[in-house]
Amino acid sequence: MGKRSNFRRLERDAYNTPAEAVMPLLDHLKPRTKFIEPCAGAGCLVERLELSGHICIARYDLPDDACTKRYEIVGADRFITNPAWRRDILHPLIVNLSDQLPTWLLVDADWFFTQQAKPFLPRLRDIAVIGRCRWIPGSKYTSKDSCAWALFDRPRAEAHATVRLFGRSDSTDVKPARRAA
Repeated sequence: MGKRSNFRRLERDAYNTPAEAVMPLLDHLKPRTKFIEPCAGAGCLVERLELSGHICIARYDLPDDACTKRYEIVGADRFITNPAWRRDILHPLIVNLSDQLPTWLLVDADWFFTQQAKPFLPRLRDIAVIGRCRWIPGSKYTSKDSCAWALFDRPRAEAHATVRLFGRSDSTDVKPARRAA
């Protein structure tokens, strides 16, 4: 799944979202957030968010094209999804979804530091760091790539907009302050 491995990728990047990837996002959602999941796959992300009290208004997956589809967003606060990390999918998806609603996307963290990310940075509001996850159930290894949740919205006019970075807490004793987006 990563850029430094020779493992064959799953078709359509159909990796179920592990619980450890969802936990860092929870501190950034208002209680009972109403969301749309446009790349639902098997529904693991929806299930984990609903178990935490959030409300899925609608969920979609292929053959719907989240890169171009205009969604019925009445009642939804935002999109939340773990999209395919292929850039030919990720980039149009950022634009399409964030033009409609604020959008949390689970992405590989290195993406933020590439030239290809530059056109999308005016849309970026928050980054919630996850770190490395165990994407393959039963594997004793985590991925080689770090992950993060990225909150995108309509582009800002100001040239030097601030992006908030929320680091990961490695301590199980201290819970970070809850912040709702």
